[in-house]
Amino acid sequence: MGHRWQLGLVALVQVLVLALWFSASAVAPALRTEFALSGAQAGWLTATVQIGFALGAVGSALANLADRIRPNVLITLSALFGVAATTALALLAHDAGTVLALRLLTGVSMAGVYPPGMKIVVSWFPNARGSALGLLVGALAVGSAAPQLINGLTTLPWRGVLLAASGLALVGAAVSLLLVRPGPAMRPARVPDPRYVLRMFRDPRQRLVNLGYFGHMWELYALWSWLPAYLAASNAVHGRLGIGVAAFVVAGLYGLVGCLVAGQWADRRGRAHVAMVAMLLSAGCGLASVLVFDNPVLFLVVLAAWGATAVADSAQFSAALTEVADQEYVGTALTAQTAIGFLVSVLTIQALPALADLVGWRLAVPLLAVGPLLGAAAMARLRTPVRA
Repeated sequence: MGHRWQLGLVALVQVLVLALWFSASAVAPALRTEFALSGAQAGWLTATVQIGFALGAVGSALANLADRIRPNVLITLSALFGVAATTALALLAHDAGTVLALRLLTGVSMAGVYPPGMKIVVSWFPNARGSALGLLVGALAVGSAAPQLINGLTTLPWRGVLLAASGLALVGAAVSLLLVRPGPAMRPARVPDPRYVLRMFRDPRQRLVNLGYFGHMWELYALWSWLPAYLAASNAVHGRLGIGVAAFVVAGLYGLVGCLVAGQWADRRGRAHVAMVAMLLSAGCGLASVLVFDNPVLFLVVLAAWGATAVADSAQFSAALTEVADQEYVGTALTAQTAIGFLVSVLTIQALPALADLVGWRLAVPLLAVGPLLGAAAMARLRTPVRA
């Protein structure tokens, strides 16, 4: 099979399997009622997935699973593990502790799906990784938003939404096992060296790339997690159908478009430049949303632009780090970047609803712009010559 065919297959697998990521968040109101979750516990429905992903990424790297297991097989096994955790939540969970523990395990499983997917894509597109990884991150956006669409378009109860997401992930696992294959540029990764993380942050270029990524993660997952609540508070759309469809379009479809455009642009203009522009636009959309919050049409236009720009830079941070890191320790560098970035996202996922209780969603969500503004400053510095 050709390289473009393989790219499409890997992207399809990501769309199908990553539906598990926000499956519980999409039905958070029903879960709060069913298991008597507090507002803080509802926030942990996504935050525990982020923590699980960070733990899974570190554990997978230290165990060198990507070299011991073919990456497409690792994706399949991880997807099945995520299906088991999500199905157990739908059928067996009986209290808040069990729900959050199963969401943590779902996050661990996602660490065996997304990073190996990046590794396969780069093995097919070593010289066009910006655009190729852009498509992959766009697939992540669509897959992550898919449960919102399922919840909005169907009359399924919350258990049905979780089981539907599990069904999609099962299909993705089968596609990965039967059709996805590593490319000719696949190389064994060096066993991670935790000591390299300290050296990484001493290097100005690697430090700036990571600071940009952390600013990006400050914004992205909190925006995705609380987008339905933000839409509901704005009164721009009404009812489960409208909110579900709007959340899917903003985070999924426009996110995909943003990733594709940024990926193509980055391979020509440079990753730091594209990431800086995307973060400035994203921050601008966040701040502009305050002004148009009461105008349904303009608010949805700004949200669409925000959905496209908030995730557009995501793939470029991974690609940039692979270019500036010590080539013997690229795996360690990417693991550290990803793990820390997802832990950063936990802070804003948890803090945003508490802040909304104090100042309202209109003012709370735009404060996410702080992250991309700081990230853009780091990327502007990276574009200029940096002395080691």
